[in-house]
Amino acid sequence: MAKPLLIAICGPTASGKTSLSIDLAKWLKTEILSFDSRQFYKELSIGSAPPAPEELKEVKHHFIQNKSISEDFNAGKFEREALPVLSDIFKIHQQVVTVGGSGMYLNALVNGFDELPSEIESMRAELNTQFAMSGLEQLKSELLEKDPKYYAQVDLKNPMRLIRALEVIRSTGKPYSEQRTKPKKNRFFQTVKIGIDYPREELYERINLRVDLMMQAGLFEEANQLHPLKANNALQTVGYTELFKVIDGDWDLEFAVSEIKKNSRRYAKRQMTWFRKDSEINWIEPSDFKAAQNIIAAYI
Repeated sequence: MAKPLLIAICGPTASGKTSLSIDLAKWLKTEILSFDSRQFYKELSIGSAPPAPEELKEVKHHFIQNKSISEDFNAGKFEREALPVLSDIFKIHQQVVTVGGSGMYLNALVNGFDELPSEIESMRAELNTQFAMSGLEQLKSELLEKDPKYYAQVDLKNPMRLIRALEVIRSTGKPYSEQRTKPKKNRFFQTVKIGIDYPREELYERINLRVDLMMQAGLFEEANQLHPLKANNALQTVGYTELFKVIDGDWDLEFAVSEIKKNSRRYAKRQMTWFRKDSEINWIEPSDFKAAQNIIAAYI
């Protein structure tokens, strides 16, 4: 008997992943499991652009706003928690849709998260202190010097990932990128990956519009409520870090919004760089539901 099928919809932010995944899940009469690392957090109800309440009613979703920013959650924990959920869904459905823009989390789900050397608490404490005193720039400079390969892949605005890489580098004396490759784990499902290939200029226009709509929906007010928790790792992300600077009196709102748009475009570019390296992804044009159906049909 063939293994059940996991259908992974991936692509950059604002590329239409949510609507495509819902259409496919409705067609297959199945459920959706999110691998979007920003949409796990219930406090980020505007800035993470989760599916709208009416969309969540159309199809059952998993790992959407099911975590708190106070929880320490990463790709390894996602793998451990998502696999049992996926197993339960496959007892009911032969196909399941998974969707998101976080390539590391998709890789953890499909191939397994790389088990790296045990962290040295003193090293992490040292790096956390360095970050608190000197900010991201020193961490970025050290990573660029010691592991330019990982520097080109990582989200440079995420201090948690920079610190994780540097603690491994300092502990082992080897580049982090060299220690992240291992054989794929044997899964109880097969996977087909579908990527949305949006023309860059059109995608950037969609991103700019999305930011405007988020601001209209109350993103500044949401950031203001979360401001006392701004040091939290989950809040070191586009949309919140810029608005925290407005609240702190460092920037005006108009400039912050322009920076959110710029940094969101950069984030989309990094996402595409990650996904382009995955030769298993079948690329389709935006909103090409028929093309996605044809790709899936070859597996079912």
